[in-house]
Amino acid sequence: MSDDLEILLTNDDGIGSTGIRALYNALSERANVTVVAPASDQSACGRSISHEVDVREHELGYAVEGTPADCVVAGLAELGPVPDIVVAGCNKGANLGEYVLGRSGTISAAVEAAFFDVPAVATSLYVPVDDETPFEEIELTAEDFSEATRVTKFLVEHGLRSGVFEHAAYLNVNVPLPDGEPAPIEITEPSKRYEMDAVRRDGVVHLHDHVWESMDPESIPDPEGTDRRAVAEGRISLSPLTAPHTTNHHEILEDLVAAYADRAASIDR
Repeated sequence: MSDDLEILLTNDDGIGSTGIRALYNALSERANVTVVAPASDQSACGRSISHEVDVREHELGYAVEGTPADCVVAGLAELGPVPDIVVAGCNKGANLGEYVLGRSGTISAAVEAAFFDVPAVATSLYVPVDDETPFEEIELTAEDFSEATRVTKFLVEHGLRSGVFEHAAYLNVNVPLPDGEPAPIEITEPSKRYEMDAVRRDGVVHLHDHVWESMDPESIPDPEGTDRRAVAEGRISLSPLTAPHTTNHHEILEDLVAAYADRAASIDR
């Protein structure tokens, strides 16, 4: 990694999180890192954007009273030097499956960078949960992020050189907790599995995401080649993704448009 490489680092867990500090320390060893991150936790805010945000200087860079998307726009357009790459993370909790791509603040930071034509890497740490300890109460150390910081550092350096970002707008990286030997890496696609539901009780609707209830590697229903299966089985998931979204033009849609035109013409008459 070159000493003159410029990196904009952000996240959605907030500038005080352990994950962003771990990535900052790792990336700063051989690059110039400017942190522009939310002042507080903005998890699952998607690409929500603000018209104006308060900013204050922080020992790592800038703390923004806003979302990850706010941070990327502010960092790229005003606060920092023009970066070679944007890095988002390291997130506490995995970002797996198609349905999280528009929901995750971590992923949304990478997507926002893509609209600026700046390559990005979004890195998240898979943290298994059980019935005893709520996810919010799980505390992680810098060592827990060691695998995630190692692979992110490698992808930033070698990904830029390799030309991979000529084919992918950003890389979505999900990493298991360290377990002795370095985890193998697998190129994956986002899982299509979706198991959200809702229950109404006493005037309150409770939303539940049930996909996390079946992450046992012996019985996980997600097929081979998906991000969710790779991480559950102890591999690093690397999904090369594009933004903006592509369109799927089909003759069936042309027929539908033609039918609408005929209907509109008959109404006019």
